[in-house]
Amino acid sequence: MTDTSHETKLTLLYIFIAFAFSIGMRLVWVYHFNGYAPFYFNGQFMINTNDGYVWAEGARDLLSGTGTNPDAKEYFDKFHQLHDLSPVSSAASQLTAFFAKILPFSFESVIFYLPVFLSSLVVIPIILIAKALKNLEMGFIAAIFASVAWSYYNRTMAGYYDTDMLNIVLPMFLLWSVIWAIKTNKDIYLLFTALDILVYRWWYPQSYSLEFSFFGLILFYTLVFDRKNVFNYKLLAIMMFAMMNTDGLVRLGFVLAAFYTFKQEKYDKYIYYILGTSIIAFFATGGFDPIWSQLKGYIFRESVSAGTKGLGLHFFTVMQTVREAGHIPFETFANRISGNTVTFVISLLGYMYLLYKHRIMLFSLPLVGLGFLAYVGGLRFTIYAVPILAFGIAFLITQIASKMPTQKLKVLSMSAFTLLALYPNYKHIKAYKVPTVFNANEVKVLTTLGKKASREDYVVAWWDYGYPIRYYADVKTLADGGKHSGSVNFPVSFMLTHTQEEAAKMARLDVEYTEKTYDFRDKNKKEIEDKNITVFSNIEQMTKDYGYKDTNEFLKSLQSDIKLPKKTRDIYFYLPFRMINIYPTVTLFSNLNLMNGDKGRQPFFFVSRNFKDIGNKIQLAQNVFLDKRNLQLTLGNKTLPIRRFVQTYYDKNMKLHKQVQVVNLSSNLNIIFMKNYNTFLIVDEQTYNSLYIQLMVLENYDKKLFEPVILTPQAKVYKLKI
Repeated sequence: MTDTSHETKLTLLYIFIAFAFSIGMRLVWVYHFNGYAPFYFNGQFMINTNDGYVWAEGARDLLSGTGTNPDAKEYFDKFHQLHDLSPVSSAASQLTAFFAKILPFSFESVIFYLPVFLSSLVVIPIILIAKALKNLEMGFIAAIFASVAWSYYNRTMAGYYDTDMLNIVLPMFLLWSVIWAIKTNKDIYLLFTALDILVYRWWYPQSYSLEFSFFGLILFYTLVFDRKNVFNYKLLAIMMFAMMNTDGLVRLGFVLAAFYTFKQEKYDKYIYYILGTSIIAFFATGGFDPIWSQLKGYIFRESVSAGTKGLGLHFFTVMQTVREAGHIPFETFANRISGNTVTFVISLLGYMYLLYKHRIMLFSLPLVGLGFLAYVGGLRFTIYAVPILAFGIAFLITQIASKMPTQKLKVLSMSAFTLLALYPNYKHIKAYKVPTVFNANEVKVLTTLGKKASREDYVVAWWDYGYPIRYYADVKTLADGGKHSGSVNFPVSFMLTHTQEEAAKMARLDVEYTEKTYDFRDKNKKEIEDKNITVFSNIEQMTKDYGYKDTNEFLKSLQSDIKLPKKTRDIYFYLPFRMINIYPTVTLFSNLNLMNGDKGRQPFFFVSRNFKDIGNKIQLAQNVFLDKRNLQLTLGNKTLPIRRFVQTYYDKNMKLHKQVQVVNLSSNLNIIFMKNYNTFLIVDEQTYNSLYIQLMVLENYDKKLFEPVILTPQAKVYKLKI
């Protein structure tokens, strides 16, 4: 057996073992919750990430239009309608539909287990990169470590059906192709690099920044260390063509043409002209624009955004409330990359030593840089640094093992140090028992709603629930995980946190204006693009149409008898109990002076679930007490009267009952004890009168405006009557 053959077999063996290990660790969650009914739908586990439901919706709609059904188009139209925002053209939906079509498993099984298998593919480029460095053992250790590291596991575990299942796999393949291209100067790696960029962009359109970083680093390497090597300029040119901001098939055509040209030495003398042309094409097609947009979104964040035309309205930006885009402490940062702080520091030192020993690994800096951006730009980025820092600790382990006097001690030392490094991540996996997005009872509400509502009807809910609502109920929503800008969230927040009358009118207005805006964009698409016509937000257009110049005045008019748009479809409100946890966040988006951006006084909202009965008082929190004798509230050093004390409970038929005791009408605070939820709420009068509290918590609905459709403890659905 030749050395090459042995190395190939050993490489394949390491890939197989690492791949199997990665899959096995992702089944720990499955083992723990096996048979737990609240997490099942249609006999299979539900997914545990909100965003996954948008790709599932797209895949479902794609599958609806395929097959041998002679009326396939009609069947497709049945499940996918105009302006439903179903991502049928997205890579995740298309790949999912493909697997669901060819595999003998249920659709729910496919979307649940797909991240388990696709994310585990990361072990392949890791081991292949190590092969290029002549250190397969390092690759094997790095592969098993990276595949289960804290943040990578969190975002690719069983049920975490999202683009992250390939978002590290593809750039790691890109790193592999770049390293092999630079090391070997073989033309085939020009094509591999360009194709990987094309696939990566198809899969994840936000990949611009990372691709551009690779280009910049290769350019720097070429100019400093290898400026006379024509191959490097070929690599840069073909990357630029692949990175243009235009249709994928167009870019593929340029890539194939460039590859054909580069295969022929007679064209080498034109390489600088070709490179120049590729750079011009990149910028001419707007290739840098998305990169700048991403930087502005994650780095130069503002809490309030203002329009530049029209009334110049100010809106609260959603990035300020998204946890994955917020600042994180160093310990969390280190844990998510390497399992704990000590392992992180060792990994970082090992990575620096690896760079010293193997200069080619400098090309991994874009991934490390993006991963470290998490420290200021949000925890989601940590996954990019995981596989590279895994190389660091793996390199140190193999270097220490290489000093051992015998082969047996070498293997034992590598095994011991690897297990020691893995242990914090295994502990995390064992303890990480995240729930599914919705439980079975909540899904039952949505599937029931889907049978009652038309597919053209709208469901009002906070954006967190938009994707699952569309997937299970097959209706339209105003906001979701991809459509949640400040101007979109303002009306929804307004509806949920204001009175029933104001909410009802805003709902009818926002839905009808949303459809009108869609139609306007469709009919005037060319003029909008050519003449740069501004399409104003719904709330601004309403203000103008109703003859106001001040949006605050228009909002006040909702308390009067204004003429509403003609009703074209029904509107439902989906009000889950779980929204109690985020109610204060929801208020931020509409508790705002839209004309100048000034934030209003935050409504009082306090939730207590860990309360104690201590005789004459109930301790709601450390310094919060309710006196049971006179129903007075103690907040720190202050003793305050309450306006109402309300107790709610469900009978055996799940019918809500409530007891309302008026205590002191001069007070602004109300206490609601939700007995079945074991929850106390302390809310001010404004919050008490909000649509969410009145309809979800108390079931006090205005019969002229709403009618109940589904009433359960988990979620309630009301239909708008106007």
